[in-house]
Amino acid sequence: MNIKNAQLEVDNWIKEHGVRYFNELTNMAQLTEEVGEVARIIARRYGEQSEKESDKNKDLGEELADVVFVVLCLANQTGVDLQAAFDKKMDLKTKRDHDRHHNNNKLK
Repeated sequence: MNIKNAQLEVDNWIKEHGVRYFNELTNMAQLTEEVGEVARIIARRYGEQSEKESDKNKDLGEELADVVFVVLCLANQTGVDLQAAFDKKMDLKTKRDHDRHHNNNKLK
């Protein structure tokens, strides 16, 4: 599934199952909350913090999907073509960062 199709799928889901999009500020707060859930899993599962028993069954993929869903909502409601923006960003990063990363001794 490409990003454009994902945006359409989210928009269709909102129309069929939701009443409407939450406003942008509410979705921004929701995104922050979802990113926090991802951070909690990463910090405890892969970082130095110990993982609580209640967190051991948390699904990182599900939490990352929550982040993607809210990002797609924000893109839809603000009129951003995320596929075009992503393609442009990848082109920029490829041109800007290829030699920089290959020449970075810290990455070797």
